[in-house]
Parts: sequence; structure tokens; C-alpha cells
Amino acid sequence: MSETVSIPSPVFASPEPARRGSSDKWRFTGGFLAFAVLSGAAFYMAMSVLVPQRLRDIGVENSTAVLGTINAAGSIASIFIALFVGALSDRTATRWGKRTPWIFCGAFVYGICFWSLSRPVSAAIIGVVYVLALIGLNMVQAPIYARISDQVEPASRATVSAAIGAGGVIGQGIGTLVGSSLIEHMELGFICAGLCALAAGVLSVVIAPREPSNTDMPKNTGEPLWKVIVSSLTPPLKDCADFYRAFICRTCLIVAYQMVFSYQLYILQDYIGQDKLSAAASIQVISVITMIVSIIASLVAGPVADAMNRRKAPIIVACVFFAIGLAMPWIFPTRMGMFLFGGIASFGYGMYLSVDQALNVDVLPNKETAGKDLGFMNIATCAGQAIGVVITSALVSVSGSYVAVFPTAIVMTAIAAVSVLGIKRVR
Repeated sequence: MSETVSIPSPVFASPEPARRGSSDKWRFTGGFLAFAVLSGAAFYMAMSVLVPQRLRDIGVENSTAVLGTINAAGSIASIFIALFVGALSDRTATRWGKRTPWIFCGAFVYGICFWSLSRPVSAAIIGVVYVLALIGLNMVQAPIYARISDQVEPASRATVSAAIGAGGVIGQGIGTLVGSSLIEHMELGFICAGLCALAAGVLSVVIAPREPSNTDMPKNTGEPLWKVIVSSLTPPLKDCADFYRAFICRTCLIVAYQMVFSYQLYILQDYIGQDKLSAAASIQVISVITMIVSIIASLVAGPVADAMNRRKAPIIVACVFFAIGLAMPWIFPTRMGMFLFGGIASFGYGMYLSVDQALNVDVLPNKETAGKDLGFMNIATCAGQAIGVVITSALVSVSGSYVAVFPTAIVMTAIAAVSVLGIKRVR
């Protein structure tokens, strides 16, 4: 980032994107799809399979609680880094544009951290490295999502959002499939996760249209850093009711999602009653199901939402599917119940993610601070991840069972649906 000029002021404006050709639309779609698939593969390969099993292999007692603590610490750290990087990327001036340098640096940190877990380490070191990995991930995510506001036409945003959403769920399927296949070869698994994390950021920039240089933008090098920090930590305060309704929707759905998906391996072992290898085989099947239904959801939800100019209806339908999927292991505590969960819930979650980023951009209070405000929206992701794993950890610690996890997650999904119904600016 040697090209970065001292922090400027005022914030660079992000005007409504100029009309672009269809080739640019599909290049953005391809670039963000590559990011979402590879980043999701890296994350879920490590945190849904390899890290949980590593904790048990090194003899960690109450690994469910330890995994929850690690996830919660990483999510809390992510809240601040997403806000700070989002605000700084609004203000960065380089010949590569204001977002690209952050994407490259974040991808490097993200990849190196997952690679470094390829050697057996203690639970404390796993926790520290995971927090650093999430810092790298948010250095990539915050500026990438802000590019939707900067460069993608409103009429194409749901399609691009669908690429991100479906790509993330497909990446989850690939990651858990590869991770469970390498559960007895963890060193290789963590190396694969690191390479995917690095490639995610690099390919997102290489495939998508180049971000224009902004070195000629007006700047004032005299603004002190403390003002930037205060600005980055100031939430949207004006004309922002719909923004916070979308925030609540995302938070609650991610809480519900993390309550189950982060503990798939443990649920299969402790709730369904499978051993290590049988659970790994079941995760492989769930991963394939997830990828198939996610592709179907993305082909349906994103383009249809753009064609109908609707955001809310697809999300409501997605919540219904997700709630039904969550009920399956609760009603049928069997391997088949988890397969049904993987298929139905992943279809619903894939539908939601296909429209999620488009909705978030559409409800931004101020396009000129898209990076900062989308950084605040990312708090919903980070908080949802932290709250979800804490709720599951607490429920299991108190009751000694995963039974209560599923109805609790269904309640969170219902709250998400109610909150999105209240949005007025977007249909």
C-alpha cells in the first residue's frame, strides 16, 4: 500500500454508477462469485471441520464451549476492523482505486493465518490466529462489498448479490466437503484453506473490471487519525430506519445459521450419535446437497429479484424455507434429518444471500459513505456469528443436549422475517 496518500477529507463521493455494458455486469458477477466461493471454502474448511476436530484431537475439554469462545472473540474483533477498514477505504487514494489495496493486503493476511494452522498448536494459539484471520477477511470483505455501491448499476445489483450469496453457500459446501475429506490429513487441509483465502481476494480484483484511479480526487492531508477513527465508529444517524431493519434481519438470520452450521460436526457426533469418520462422511453428503440447492437458489432468486425489482418478497420466502429446514433435525434427530436440514435450510439461506447485498446497498442512508456504512452492516454478520455460537454453547452447556438449539434458531428466523417486512424504501 505504498501508493496510499495520507488520509484525505472530505470523504470521496461515490456517485450513482455510470451505465455499463453487459460485459462489465458479468465480470463483476464473476469476480465477486470467485471471491465468495473461495473465501467461503477457506472459512468453512477451517472453522466448521478442521478446527473443531483439531480441538478434540489435542484433548481440549468442553470443546463446544472453547469453539464458541474462539468464534465469539473473532467476531467481536471483526466488528471493529470492518468499521475501520470500511471508513479508510472510503478515504484512500491510489492509482489502483480506493478499495483494491485493502483487498490485496487483507487476502494476504487471511491466507497466511489459515496456512499457519497447518502445524499442531494449542487452543490459545488457534484462537489468536483465527482472530487475525478474520481481521484479514474483513479487510477484504468491507471494500469488496462497497464496490457494489461504487461501480455496479442498481438494476444489476441483485444479480451481483446473488453471485456473492450463492457463492458463499457453494463455498461452504466445497469447504466442508474438502475439510471432511482431509480430516485425517489436517496439515494439507489447512494449507488448502490458506491458498483458497489468498486466491479469493486476488481473483476478485483480477476478474472484475478494474477500479478507476482516484489520485486526482480532492484531499486534505491535515485531518488527524483520531477524527477518522471517530468517524468510522459513528453509526448512520439520519434517514436510516430501513437500514437498521435490514441490519436486524441479517443479524437474526446469521444467528440462526451459525447456531447450527458452526456445530455440524459436533451435532452429528453428539446429537445424532455418529463417530468421527461417520460424521465426516455425513458432512460430505450435506456439502454436496448444499452446493446443488445453492446453485438452484441463486439461479432463481437474484435474477428474478432484479426482473421484478423486488427485494423483500424473496427474503420472506427464504425465511420460510430456512425455518422449515431448521425444524428437520429437531423433528427427526437422525442422519436423514440432517440431510433434510442441509437441503431445505441451504436453499432458503441461499435465496436470502442472493438478495442480501442488493438490499443492503439499496437502504444505505448516504452513498458517499458506502464503505463505512456497509462496515456497520457487517457488524450484523460479526455479531450474528458471535451471538449464534454463544447461544448454542450456552444451551448445550446448560441442558447437555442440542435439542433446544433448533427451536431457538427458528424463533430468530421469524424475527428476521418480521423486520424485513417493515422496510419501506425498498419493495
